[in-house]
Amino acid sequence: MGRRDRTVMGGPDRKFETTHWTEILSARTLDQSRQREAIGAVLARYWKPMYCYLRRKGSNNEEAKDLVQGFCQEIALGNNLIQQADPERGRFRTFLLTSLSRYASNVRRAGSTRKRSPAGTMFALDDVAATDMPELSQEASPDEAFNYAWASQLIDDVLTAVQTGCRNSGKGAHWEVFRERTVVPLMENTQPPSLTVLCAKYHIPDEAKASNMIITVKRRFQTELARQVRLAVGSDADVQQEIGDLLKILSHNRAGS
Repeated sequence: MGRRDRTVMGGPDRKFETTHWTEILSARTLDQSRQREAIGAVLARYWKPMYCYLRRKGSNNEEAKDLVQGFCQEIALGNNLIQQADPERGRFRTFLLTSLSRYASNVRRAGSTRKRSPAGTMFALDDVAATDMPELSQEASPDEAFNYAWASQLIDDVLTAVQTGCRNSGKGAHWEVFRERTVVPLMENTQPPSLTVLCAKYHIPDEAKASNMIITVKRRFQTELARQVRLAVGSDADVQQEIGDLLKILSHNRAGS
């Protein structure tokens, strides 16, 4: 959760953020360095889901890493991803997964899996280990593995953004109360501490105040979640549907663990 403290919550000076679709489409008419930057920013969010998908499809660790690198360099940077991108096709992650699946099938059919690397490498995957991956249900299909890794990454990014926003706005205690009361119990499947305990720990005058602090951070979480989901869908109308699917993905994996 502490990997990228980069997002500031709201504010009148906040710059407009493009969606993944807009970023990819805009790269069509720009120079190669801009294309690399645009695609790299998107794929940085998706390499882990792609890796998990390929592992569930039967690739070993090295082959999965090679395929992810190859896809990023040969398909994404090779302009195929840019030329094929079309928001009318639906969710960005569905588009990406379809492109990856087609690429992996073509590579295997040609028997050309090989080590992709040093020149032009977008991601350093040599040190990827099993401990870096989300814990998946043993029965998860390749598509489910991709979706769960995507959902886990998204929630991690949202929590990081909310944490940073709270601390930057002088609400560090708000974040800690929210984390202990809400986040940790959900992540670790434990009982939340009582408000009385949290009040004593963080010198909060009463339980009503602690409850209001939690509500404040929950609202920030909901706002940030909607913002990040909006990056990956075609329109505002799709945001709530995507959030609903996100929650189903997470709850399904927990139930199957």
